Amino acid sequence: MEEKEVILTQEGYDNLDKELNYLKTEKRAEIAERIKVALGFGDLSENSEYDEAKTAQAENEVKIAELENKIRHAKIIDEKEIDTDTVQIGNTVKVLDIEFDEEVEYTIVGSTEVNIAESKISNESPLGEALLGAKRKQTVEVNAPAGVMKYKILDIKK
Repeated sequence: MEEKEVILTQEGYDNLDKELNYLKTEKRAEIAERIKVALGFGDLSENSEYDEAKTAQAENEVKIAELENKIRHAKIIDEKEIDTDTVQIGNTVKVLDIEFDEEVEYTIVGSTEVNIAESKISNESPLGEALLGAKRKQTVEVNAPAGVMKYKILDIKK
């Protein structure tokens, strides 16, 4: 099975690496201590603390494997190669939502770095896909569940 390339900014890569390090060191040690304490309670057949700690351990190991896989298949975007002529991953794009006559700014990122609270949208999202390759003053159409939405690109920044 061919693995999918994970597109990341340097900041996104650093955040994944930091999280992976935390899970492998502090979190593993914390869970191991919980298991050790739970074992001290005796009979494992009715020991909910032990069961919860073992479940947390399994979940942590799955998360570690996922992060290692993402890092292994990461393609870091070179900020120097990002231009502002057309929308690319790594750009911040100011658009006018034509229907609501509202200006909104989005940063286009790989799917791993999506954060709606920070207006970071995926290059794989309907809006992200529609914006990629577009130029200033161009209007793009996005097929959304609510219907076709139109956005006019006002500005493209790094």
